[in-house]
Amino acid sequence: MKQYMFLFRGGDAHAPGQSPEVQQAHMQLWMQWMGGLAQSGKLIGAQPLAQTGKILTGTKKVVTDGPFMEGKEMVGGYLMCKADTYDEAVEVAKGCPILVFEDGKVEVREMQEIKM
Repeated sequence: MKQYMFLFRGGDAHAPGQSPEVQQAHMQLWMQWMGGLAQSGKLIGAQPLAQTGKILTGTKKVVTDGPFMEGKEMVGGYLMCKADTYDEAVEVAKGCPILVFEDGKVEVREMQEIKM
């Protein structure tokens, strides 16, 4: 099987105005989706990302605070899974709870194997 990374953007379940109950219900959708992937042996790992970070740039390795971009474009988390084909990985991604939000996005990327 090949390995794929899903990058999650937008669809912030912790948006202002959402009750703790709504946030908890949405988190439960994530747990169910990832639990199903784990049971099927397709889940490699997943984590949310903090909203802060550092950016290193160029040959001088200049360090700046970041990321500074619109919230809906910032990567909020990732998931790595196994699938036989891109089409299968895309089908898996269609179940992602971030897609219940109008601006929710899942970027599906195949991970290349590095031979050493």
